[in-house]
Amino acid sequence: MPIKRNRLLDSILRRFAVIFLSLFCVSEWCYSQFDAPIGQYMFMPASYNPAAVGDGNLMRVYGSHRMDFTGIQDAPMTTVVSFSSPFVIGKTLHGAGIKFVNDRFGLFSNQSFYVNYAYKIRLGDGVLSIGADLGLMNLSFSLDSVDLGAGQDDYHNETDNALPQLSGGGSEKGASGMGFDLGVGVYYSAASWWAGASYAHVTNPMLEWDDRAEVRVTGTMYVAGGYNWQLKNKDWMLLPSVMLQTDFKGWDVNVSMLAQLQNRYRFGLGYRIAGSVNVILGMEIINGLQLGYTYELPANALLRESYGSHELYLAYGFNILKPKNTNKYKSIRYL
Repeated sequence: MPIKRNRLLDSILRRFAVIFLSLFCVSEWCYSQFDAPIGQYMFMPASYNPAAVGDGNLMRVYGSHRMDFTGIQDAPMTTVVSFSSPFVIGKTLHGAGIKFVNDRFGLFSNQSFYVNYAYKIRLGDGVLSIGADLGLMNLSFSLDSVDLGAGQDDYHNETDNALPQLSGGGSEKGASGMGFDLGVGVYYSAASWWAGASYAHVTNPMLEWDDRAEVRVTGTMYVAGGYNWQLKNKDWMLLPSVMLQTDFKGWDVNVSMLAQLQNRYRFGLGYRIAGSVNVILGMEIINGLQLGYTYELPANALLRESYGSHELYLAYGFNILKPKNTNKYKSIRYL
C-alpha cells in the first residue's frame, strides 16, 4: 500500500533525523553551546570561572541541580558539586578547588572532573584573581534510548553506520569518549561590585568514540558582573547583575535584578535573551548555609511543550582567613 509505505518512510526519516541532529549538535559542525545555562550565576561564579575559587576568604561546599524544559522527554539535567578554599603561602594569597559535573541531554551524558587554581593579588579596594582549571571529560552516547522499532529490519538496525560503534552488551550498549579539558579566567571582587571573564574548553577537546565517530567540544566564553547597591534603609540592598555566554557562533545574555532583605532573604526577576523569564529566590537557613531556587518560564514556543526549567542549589561557606576589615565580606553574594 503506497500510503502506508510513505508513512513508514516518514517515521524512519524522523527517527534518524533526531539521531543525526543529536550527533551534529555536539560536534564541530554545530553552532549550539555545549555548556548548560546557569540561573544563579551571580552566586556560583566558580562554577564557570576558575579564577573565582577561594573568593571572599571563604571555604565553600556547594551543589546545584538543574532540570531544563520539564515535560519534554529526555530533556537536559545538570548536577554540579564543588569544593573550594583560599590559602596563604608566605605573603601571597591563593585559591584552589575541585568540581564535578554530571550533565545528561537527550541521547548523551557528560561526566567531567576539574581541579581549579587561582592566584590572587590585592588591587585597590578588592582582589584580582587569575585562574585556570584542568579536567577530564567523558562524553557517552546511549543506544538504549534510540527507538529502533519493535524489531530490527533494513530501516531499524543498531549496526547502522550512522550510529557509533557499540561497546558493552546487554542493556548497556553505547559508546563513550574521553579527553582532557582546560579553562582559564580572570576575576575581580570588591565590597560593592564584582566582574569576571572566563573561557571554557580552551583546547577544544576531541572525544573519539570509534573510527567513524568523534565529537569536538567548542569553547565557551563567559563575561559576568554585578553590583551591590545599599539603599538608605540599611535592611535592603539591590543586586543587579548580567552574564554573557557565547561560543562566538551562538550567544545568550542573562540579566537579573534581586532585592536582599536583612542580608538573609533575597528575591527577584531575570530575563534570558534565549527565551525565558526567571524567578529567583533564596535565603540563609542558618549562618553560612544558603538555599536558592530559580524557575525559568519559557518566553517562546517552548511554552506549549514545557512547564519550564528548575534550578536548586545548596551552599555552605565559612571563614578560614581573617581579613582586616571583617565587614568587607558580609555580602550574601559570597557563598
